[in-house]
Amino acid sequence: MEYRHATAQDAPAIATLHAESWRQNYRGAFSDAFLDGDVHTDRMTVWTSRLSAPESTERTIVADNNGEVVGFAHTVFDDDPTWGALLDNLHVAGSEKRSGIGRHLMARTAEGVLEQTPTTGLYLWVLAQNVAAQAFYGALGGTCVERGFGCPPDGGRPPRLRYAWPDPSVLLA
Repeated sequence: MEYRHATAQDAPAIATLHAESWRQNYRGAFSDAFLDGDVHTDRMTVWTSRLSAPESTERTIVADNNGEVVGFAHTVFDDDPTWGALLDNLHVAGSEKRSGIGRHLMARTAEGVLEQTPTTGLYLWVLAQNVAAQAFYGALGGTCVERGFGCPPDGGRPPRLRYAWPDPSVLLA
């Protein structure tokens, strides 16, 4: 497994993985019409934009298994004055879950935060219905610090939880 910075050529694979992950894990939080529709085109637009003109304040890392993107993490550095860098996306292919890819992506994300903004923390939002992800983040030392509502592309407002790591170095162990 190779962990590397994403390039514009990775946009189609990331968009496909992102759309599949949403369809598998976000049913009930996002509308069925959205998930059953052309969610891939929606994600392709986002990832093409992000990766063809990357911002210096953002980083996308992919897990590359012999040329196949099987996971990715997208971070926005210095996103919040209180919580620090936002891990905006973390997705792993369903067939690769529980293989350590998510843990490795979290560690690579923490490394990036410590390089770019060493005095800030790391946080993410997870859907309240995604208890498996909450258990994963908790096992990695994340603490649920806030409840709120999401704003997905379909216009819904699913409940979500903020998980935070004031010291991202705990993810390096």
